[in-house]
Amino acid sequence: MKNRYLYLMILPGALFFLLFKYLPMWGLVISFQDYQPYLGITGSNWVGFKHFERLFNEPTFWMIFRNTIVLFAYNLFFFFPIPIILALMLNEVRLLMFKRIVQTIVYIPHFMSWVIIASISFVMLTLDGGIINELLVFFGFSKINFLLSSDWFRPMYILQVIWREAGWGTIVYLAAIAAVDPQQYEAARMDGASRFRQIWHVTLPAIRSVIIILLILKIGDVLELGFEHVYLLLNSMNREVAEIFDTYVYTAGLRNGQFSYSTAVGFFKSFVGLIMIVFANWLAKKFGEEGIY
Repeated sequence: MKNRYLYLMILPGALFFLLFKYLPMWGLVISFQDYQPYLGITGSNWVGFKHFERLFNEPTFWMIFRNTIVLFAYNLFFFFPIPIILALMLNEVRLLMFKRIVQTIVYIPHFMSWVIIASISFVMLTLDGGIINELLVFFGFSKINFLLSSDWFRPMYILQVIWREAGWGTIVYLAAIAAVDPQQYEAARMDGASRFRQIWHVTLPAIRSVIIILLILKIGDVLELGFEHVYLLLNSMNREVAEIFDTYVYTAGLRNGQFSYSTAVGFFKSFVGLIMIVFANWLAKKFGEEGIY
């Protein structure tokens, strides 16, 4: 068979998605049942949209929905441009050794778990000896209870996301920038374009398709912010602004053994994400971009 070795290389990845992504989707059926583990999927009672109706009628639904959308907006408007800007800045560094050192420094936080990131933030922001509050006192300001303040939760959340993921996010953009034809820069220089003009008229248009694709995929995660990070920052004082669908599934669903209800919430999140990806892809094509399919 032609290209059989290429197909063989694809096989592990295809098996991974089949076993861990597609086959588990069969479990979504329990969102329409009163699932009992000892009865199994085939023996549990069918209840239709009961759990979805419960979700939409929950007094806290709109609070959770609002919090999730707001944190997603923070990700989209504050975090998403940072890797692009950082990649453009790194690309302009001509001293190779300095460039590699900076890349290593900004990559390292990605390999630390959210537990470590949250722990470092706790040590820095705590009222009892935290360096940030000590500096505030040193400069004549009052201490701020960052960890229990609902006003500071969202800035603290997005700053941690930027700190951990901004460097890692530059990898794709740097690879796209590396593929830009150097002759385009030479032609721009001959026309008298400054470094900024070269970035604006050569580099950004060259990586525009990559930015659009990653933006579409990002929009698909509108309700998927991740459980661990928010859960580590969540407490009774900031719950009104910090509770999202991921933490709600754990606290209201899994911890109480309500498997059908938690699956219904997850199904709702996935459905909204699918709609958003389809819409964003349609919109990108409407404006003449390639899209993801």
